[in-house]
Amino acid sequence: MWRGSGEPADSFYAVRPECSDVTKTRFKIKAGRTLSVRRWHAAFSPDGCLDISQTLGRIQRGGVHPSIRGEVWEFLLGCFDPRSSFDEREQQRQQRRVQYLRWKEECREMDSHVGSGRIITAPIITEDGEPIKDPLVLLEANPDQALESTAMCTEAERNYVIFDKKIIQWKLTLHQIGLDVLRTDRTLVFYEKQENLSKLWDILAVYAWIDKDVGYCQETLGGGDYLFAFRMFMVLFRRELSFGDSLYLWEMMWALEYDPGIFSMYEEPGFTGVKMLVRKEKQNQYATLGRSTGLDDVVKILNDVNGNLDAKKACSGALKLHRKYLKKAKKT
Repeated sequence: MWRGSGEPADSFYAVRPECSDVTKTRFKIKAGRTLSVRRWHAAFSPDGCLDISQTLGRIQRGGVHPSIRGEVWEFLLGCFDPRSSFDEREQQRQQRRVQYLRWKEECREMDSHVGSGRIITAPIITEDGEPIKDPLVLLEANPDQALESTAMCTEAERNYVIFDKKIIQWKLTLHQIGLDVLRTDRTLVFYEKQENLSKLWDILAVYAWIDKDVGYCQETLGGGDYLFAFRMFMVLFRRELSFGDSLYLWEMMWALEYDPGIFSMYEEPGFTGVKMLVRKEKQNQYATLGRSTGLDDVVKILNDVNGNLDAKKACSGALKLHRKYLKKAKKT
């Protein structure tokens, strides 16, 4: 049991000992505020139906206990219908795992790096679909097995040109995904293992292929609509907060905006949870910077955030604004 003043939010996520400049957590896992394992299990009926209304208040006030975070997020993000049973959810999990393996195999047939345990960090084809044959580029793309891969590669494979524009576009993003994966939370012990990095790369590579509308979200950003500023704000969001604090803020926002009908949208053909999140964030981007009157104001807003973001105060203020919004919404 966790009692007293509470545990730091980051206590469940080991940090590499050489990383001394990691942002300190401000949130704590507290009894009576954070959604606990006991409270979570108590919200289920004997057959597995979830009364999610019993949990949302706790999540809004203090987030989710890390030991059950994966289970709770499945409901917050609409992966499962709260009215479903244990057996129905297990069946859905198995079906989704099988579907993912099919997608992964489809991607592996287009590029053998998928599922190989390796990560691409350099372009492997040109914009015309021609394979890059430069030994230095091949070495960068396959740092551990480049020489072996090159030796096994046939002349036909080296000269194979891709003409399908969709495949070309997908392959052009693979090295960018690899670079971003290597930059992902480098302070965490979890990402020291190549196995964990390669799993993340596989997931992002597969998703970039199956969801053509969202892809890898690396589209060109123009200054006119301030999309670049929203992305910069999201980068600052992670840079200013500790890993645990950022997870707490995300799940608290999801709990505040939880829609009972979210599962039906998740099940629509071609509409996945990740796409839903991306669309939601794009809808909110203008409100985020709505008070700015020009580029100078945007830069000032972002610079003011740097080094001055107090997660607890920001969250407390957001909850107050949300309550005011609900009161006004009821009156109109």
